[in-house]
Amino acid sequence: SSDLEKVKEVIVNAANIDEDKIKLSASLESNLGLDSLDAVELGMALEEEFGITIDEDKLASFKTVEDIVNFIDNAKED
Repeated sequence: SSDLEKVKEVIVNAANIDEDKIKLSASLESNLGLDSLDAVELGMALEEEFGITIDEDKLASFKTVEDIVNFIDNAKED
């Protein structure tokens, strides 16, 4: 989806991750090496990019890139 492309871009910029590593199934922690601070920065960047709100509990529940993309798809429909 186009959301995935945008999410990739945000992750690359926010966490300085190689775009090739960013796949839907990629684990934010083990594959991409994001720690909780990275996640907070990423959350803020996603909120800004997509004009949505992600609360801390929700942010903490994201395990994979796909979780983020799915959340954004749903958040934009509201």
